[in-house]
Amino acid sequence: MKKDDFLALDFYDIGPGLPLSRRKFLKLMGGGIVILFTVRDPLFLEAQRRRWQQLPEDFNAFLRIGEDGRVSCFTGKIEMGQGVITSLAQMLADELEVPLDSVDMVMGDTDLCPWDMGTWGSMTTRFFGPPLRAAAAEARAVLIELAAEHFQSDPSQFIAEAGFICYKSQKQKKVSYAQLTKGKKIAKHLAGKAPQEKPENFSIVGKPVLRLDSVEKVTGKAKFAGDVREPGMLYARILRPPAHGAKLSDVDTSPAKNVQGARIIQEGDLIAVLHDDPEQAEKALRLIKARWEKSEAKVDENNIFDHLVQVAPEGEVVSEGGILAEGEKVSKTVITNTYLDGYVAHATIETHTALAKVEGNKATIWASTQNPFGVKDDVASVLGFPAENVRVITPWVGGGFGGKASNRQTGEAAKLAKLAGKPVQIAWTRAEEFFYDTFRPAAVVKIKAGVDTSGRITFWDYGVYFAGERGSQHYYDIPHHRTMSFGSGWRGTPGSHPFGTGAWRAPANNTNTFARESQVDALATAAGMDPLEFRLKNLKDERMIRVLRAVARKFGWTPAKPPSGRGYGIATGIDAGTYVAHMAEVEVDKKTMKVRVKRVVCAQDMGLSINPEGAKTQMEGCITMGLGYALSEDIRFKGGEILDSNFDTYEIPRFSWLPKIETVLIDDKNAAPQGGGEPAIICMGGVVANAIHDAIGVRVFQLPMTAERIKQASEM
Repeated sequence: MKKDDFLALDFYDIGPGLPLSRRKFLKLMGGGIVILFTVRDPLFLEAQRRRWQQLPEDFNAFLRIGEDGRVSCFTGKIEMGQGVITSLAQMLADELEVPLDSVDMVMGDTDLCPWDMGTWGSMTTRFFGPPLRAAAAEARAVLIELAAEHFQSDPSQFIAEAGFICYKSQKQKKVSYAQLTKGKKIAKHLAGKAPQEKPENFSIVGKPVLRLDSVEKVTGKAKFAGDVREPGMLYARILRPPAHGAKLSDVDTSPAKNVQGARIIQEGDLIAVLHDDPEQAEKALRLIKARWEKSEAKVDENNIFDHLVQVAPEGEVVSEGGILAEGEKVSKTVITNTYLDGYVAHATIETHTALAKVEGNKATIWASTQNPFGVKDDVASVLGFPAENVRVITPWVGGGFGGKASNRQTGEAAKLAKLAGKPVQIAWTRAEEFFYDTFRPAAVVKIKAGVDTSGRITFWDYGVYFAGERGSQHYYDIPHHRTMSFGSGWRGTPGSHPFGTGAWRAPANNTNTFARESQVDALATAAGMDPLEFRLKNLKDERMIRVLRAVARKFGWTPAKPPSGRGYGIATGIDAGTYVAHMAEVEVDKKTMKVRVKRVVCAQDMGLSINPEGAKTQMEGCITMGLGYALSEDIRFKGGEILDSNFDTYEIPRFSWLPKIETVLIDDKNAAPQGGGEPAIICMGGVVANAIHDAIGVRVFQLPMTAERIKQASEM
């Protein structure tokens, strides 16, 4: 489909399940000038194809210049703390030549925004940013044409500047965007491709900017899904099983009816209590008497790793080169290690929440989700409605990290709202959040590798079980190597995991980077070389060399053979197109074996940094969150029963843990922007493990590295 075809259509299919009529689209947009653009980026298309196995002919993003001169940007992406509400606005404002504070972001509203695959994978800036800039450039060119018509002059005589089109030679002679668009509904495009701003001319992109949502969130004015209220709304509490796989054998709901105002809904396996007071709904739920049949528990957090290796399917080659046997022959030292990583929860501040309102054959859902268009399709299926009859509105989202890509609560709220005939809100308790979380999968990594007399890595035989291949590909200069992936990554395979697993901030890369960088350090120790010197000797990748040297300068690294007793560690990695290198200093109490991370320095090469302040904030957040999976976070379970239901037993990082954090951004204005929401987390397991080894000469092979596990390792 060509852009020229748009006006001739009765409807325009933005994405799967979302036909939007031209008339309805213009009505929704209101007054102003509407600019359409087509996404042609092959990387974007391939990413979409891999995710969805289907791709409409056109993906369109939209922007609107209103009668008041304000600019609205419509995106299916959502804001969950990563800061894209600011960085996307910066890109639009710079390309359109308007003040940043004149941009209004409209995000995650399925009636107003173009279809989107979901917000994950640090893909927003990389894949939505380029077409957004293209749209803004087209809008600027269209405005110049309109100004030329207004002044009856040639378009080449005009430039755009601060929300005005003015003569190049007489800048006082100008017309505002508002004047050009007032009272009009115009769908217009250019015959050719509009030129975009050159990096050297950026005035907003690349400059540190305070987040646009900061005031609302700091003052408490920001509304999340749980803050939304509708007239007559009821709160729902749902009867949950004690373990995954448990079957309800008998239930008596009659005691719950003694709570005044409580309404019991039972349809199939769904048993819920509705009340206009959430505490009364909870009280009534606790009165329900239920008996469950649980299957025998065969796995727990201790034997899960043996189970995973036993049930793993045949491996798939991720990458290979040379001949492993030849590499082993020329090795002075061969090291074989197995690395283990347990289940980890997303533990977001906001639990899964949704409010559903069903009116006739239409539904509106306010949801805490990373995937509003996925929710739209799911709810339509639950209700038996056409997808176009379901609107999903995404307020602020209180953290996701991949955990809010699955949305059980939205279907439940929609179904209950339809049955009750009133709006229904579901906000999971913390126990429900832990129970239904799609955990980062437990995984095993087996590595056999060698080093020669000169300190060169001779061969690398790597196998990862059930984490996934992201981050498993090494970037060291190794002549003989093979990387294998066993199992289908975080999605799991039937019989592999006793409960749901899913993407967790930089899926697979945390596990793979922990294993790879621990093994590289072990090889450095065997070679009797400083870990930094060893890495540089075995690298040809100039970007990785650059970030390593940058982090070393900031850290003040001085060479020493490990273990040096200093407690210094190094780890490097690549994620979402971004290169990172970490150095850390730790202190280990030799009596208790408790670890205190004193300092972390992170250097990051993410190409063009749209908002350096936002990028640094994300780096700091990744380092903070990474301390959890490195040192404390580990789900305990018995079969399908989850033994951790709150933060009294599942320990996330505390402010008192935080080390001194320093960040280095290697900004390349001429390189395409890469992901920033996840990369800095991937090295935290590896850098802390290597620092522990440098401090006390003990290598820990399982995450998290609790004091008990460090003590056990020291006694071996």
